[in-house]
Amino acid sequence: MYCISCGAPVTPGLSYCNRCGTSLKEPEPARNVGVMSIIVIAMTLIGLGGLGIMLGGTALLKTEANLAPDLVGLFMLFCFLVVIVTEFSLFRNLSKLVSSSSGKQRHLPPAQSITDLRLPPATPFGEPVSSVTENTTRTLEYARRQQ
Repeated sequence: MYCISCGAPVTPGLSYCNRCGTSLKEPEPARNVGVMSIIVIAMTLIGLGGLGIMLGGTALLKTEANLAPDLVGLFMLFCFLVVIVTEFSLFRNLSKLVSSSSGKQRHLPPAQSITDLRLPPATPFGEPVSSVTENTTRTLEYARRQQ
């Protein structure tokens, strides 16, 4: 088995590649699509229903109840604030779902050719290839020499 990102040989059963750290788990199918569509429908219905209640309620309060224009304006303002706060909270939840589902998707690099996976050619001077773990380990001998 080989890593899909760097092409290094990988032991079966590992979750991440030892060389590049790419996740080796199969991507999960998107489950948030149904929830996203429900939130979009709810946003649309609440927006249209709130607009209908605000305009219809204003007309009824003005003609049937004969309320002062200040009270009718206060009713419109209250309805508008309730609809805006509800729409904002739904939009915030929708944006969280969209960002979490797009963060899970991996963009794979273009496929590498077999020549890319080979070691670089040796130099004519016979210099060794640099190691990944070079200068990452401390030894006690270095501390003894400094004193």
